[in-house]
Amino acid sequence: MDMEKSIPLPNRNRRRWLISSGYLAAAGLIGLTRKSQATGRKIRVGMTPAFLHDQHGLLDEWRAFMADSLQRPVEFLQRDSYRETMDLLRLEKLDFAWICDYPYLHLGKAVRLMAVPLYQGRPHYRSFLIVRKDNAQASSMADLAGAIFAYADPYSNTGYLAPRYEIRQMGRDPVNYFRKTFFTWSHRKVVEAVASGLAQGGAVDSYIWETLSHVEPAVTDRTRVISRSPEYGFPPFVSHRSTSAADFQMMQQHLLGTAASEKGRALLARLHLDGFIKGSPTLYDGVARMMRAFGEA
Repeated sequence: MDMEKSIPLPNRNRRRWLISSGYLAAAGLIGLTRKSQATGRKIRVGMTPAFLHDQHGLLDEWRAFMADSLQRPVEFLQRDSYRETMDLLRLEKLDFAWICDYPYLHLGKAVRLMAVPLYQGRPHYRSFLIVRKDNAQASSMADLAGAIFAYADPYSNTGYLAPRYEIRQMGRDPVNYFRKTFFTWSHRKVVEAVASGLAQGGAVDSYIWETLSHVEPAVTDRTRVISRSPEYGFPPFVSHRSTSAADFQMMQQHLLGTAASEKGRALLARLHLDGFIKGSPTLYDGVARMMRAFGEA
């Protein structure tokens, strides 16, 4: 499809004695609290349809780690496009979601920024412009005019907004810059489309390309990065505005504390992340600026 063109109680006296002796805490108040949490309402978390889309074992491990930490049942929901995840948030079908920076800004006041992953020690990533490895001629976007180009998703920053903005900055119209464009609906599939020759060029999330280069080098080895965009704020974890303050704080503290445990660090290593910080909306000012260039903000 060419769219460019076409989440028995003690009695009162006994209770006073327990509190006065300090026995209540020692007897396991924390355990009782956790038991009540474990039977609480399920937490619904939307996951980005990007690299993790094909990593079901890793997602199961992450969900189990989160449920154990929060002592609440957790459900991960994945969809095939960013738009579907955005719709679930708008309809209050998700409590939290890991989404792209572009959808985060599109959703506006419907969501709250909760945490930002750290990648290579920083809350940033880039858009990579890639071609087939055997394409020795292309060295920039200017060399791809008239080519067949693969975009990731119409609500992807690095896989759609950023490359179109680059073309706009060149004084050209992204609508007719390429001979043909299509969406792959995941960054991994952009890499595969370029590697196979289905597309002559593509734009992809740097985190995903670099992670794939570690876990499946046979895919990325058939491509070549010819340019790197400026840094953007890393895709954030958000909560729906209707999520309670208690649940917001609970999930935020869980994410911020992931690197504090051995299991958490092992999970982060598999995710190729270093941890999470609270972050700031100003991380996404660059994306907002590109959106304004297209009349979107």
